[in-house]
Amino acid sequence: MRLKMAQNSLFAVLLRSSWWISLAVALVVVGASRALLPSDYWVFGAMGAFPFVVIAGIALVRQLRRPSERQVQAILERVRAMNWREFSQALDEAFTRDGCRVERLEGGAADLAVTRGGRTALVAARRWKAARHGEEGLAALHAQMRERDASECTYIALGELSANAQRFARTNNIKVLQEDGLVQLLRALPAR
Repeated sequence: MRLKMAQNSLFAVLLRSSWWISLAVALVVVGASRALLPSDYWVFGAMGAFPFVVIAGIALVRQLRRPSERQVQAILERVRAMNWREFSQALDEAFTRDGCRVERLEGGAADLAVTRGGRTALVAARRWKAARHGEEGLAALHAQMRERDASECTYIALGELSANAQRFARTNNIKVLQEDGLVQLLRALPAR
């Protein structure tokens, strides 16, 4: 069983925030322990800061690995200029680099079946350039996921999702990969 952190838990929010915020929380915990606990016991209270120091380290590493704004724009320009064959090849290479086995699918909402650690995710990416995405594509992907007994599904879209599509994705746990997520996935995309 794979454990997943709640999206709005304190640690999840701190992981998405700047690294120094977690470090500041750790310092506050240490300072409060020193000020409020007896001198023999304040060290035990200060140990409560350790998880925040770990979160600060993880957030720092993630932020150092994140591409710069210039790199983000260059990757997005490159992705928008690609045709389907180039884009699907780039996705295939990116998933393979991340340790997944990729199977191309024909006919249906999903374009790729990505397997890692015994879990299979169906990926719909063919309409990545569309300006607006509706619920239909997500519903077809979700139906194919249930039909193939896949673990999860991912919908790739550079354009915006309609309100109904966003609600459908949230309700059915469909991962929507838009600009930031796509840039992270394709971070090794060579410049032209």
